[in-house]
Amino acid sequence: MHNEDFKELVWQKGRELYRPMPWRSDTRPYYVLVSELMLQQTQVARVIPKFQSFINAFPNEVELAGASLADVLKQWQGLGYNRRAKYLHDAAKMIQHDFEGTFPTAYKDIIRLPGVGKNTTGAILAYSFNQPSIFIETNIRTVYIHHFFNDHFDVDDKQITQKLEQTIDKQDPRGFYWSLMDYGSWLKANGMRNISRSKHYKKQSKLEGSVRQVRGAIIRELGNQTYARETLRKALGADNRFDPALEGLLRDGLVSESAGKLHLTK
Repeated sequence: MHNEDFKELVWQKGRELYRPMPWRSDTRPYYVLVSELMLQQTQVARVIPKFQSFINAFPNEVELAGASLADVLKQWQGLGYNRRAKYLHDAAKMIQHDFEGTFPTAYKDIIRLPGVGKNTTGAILAYSFNQPSIFIETNIRTVYIHHFFNDHFDVDDKQITQKLEQTIDKQDPRGFYWSLMDYGSWLKANGMRNISRSKHYKKQSKLEGSVRQVRGAIIRELGNQTYARETLRKALGADNRFDPALEGLLRDGLVSESAGKLHLTK
């Protein structure tokens, strides 16, 4: 497919498949940051109500930075991968302390924010500032593999990046990326699951039976009260996953222990 034909198709699909989302109707960078971290490993349908609840509790960087991590983790419950909540909390504090309360606009500054890598930085630049930044995620891979690399295996992101640089709409990158995202989501929903052709594809581990499952259970339980270790172990009916789960949470700074009691970090 020629590049111009591809661009025209993406825009057509974007118009047909557009999905309204709160971080699209209001593209302030704080909203985009929250949504991008929530959307990592989590479907849009689950994120929208959690995003709205989170924004109601912490409507801006100032409110989030001033909250306790414990309160942030309580708002995050149901999303999983709780380290993302800590990254977001730390990012808000960095914006207040290092950037004088103003969300940074330069790539070199945005990428400094905790939990923000090159793809999240690119998404913020595109969605909030309408800059033609280049970033790759699952839906984007799905679209480009489908149209340009459908007979390839082990497709490298460098190949997709090169094609994206050739086809991105530099006049309206924000809308173009929205169209890519919605088209990619539609392709997957309609059986075009080609992501395993990507060299960078990693299948998400199952929650059931994992240490990650116990980490989430500990966070939920400590959202209600403090516990001594053994009391918490018994309350959860925990097995041999309990110790590595708890130690990981303590190491990550999500849970603290004082006076013999475990609690969410304040």
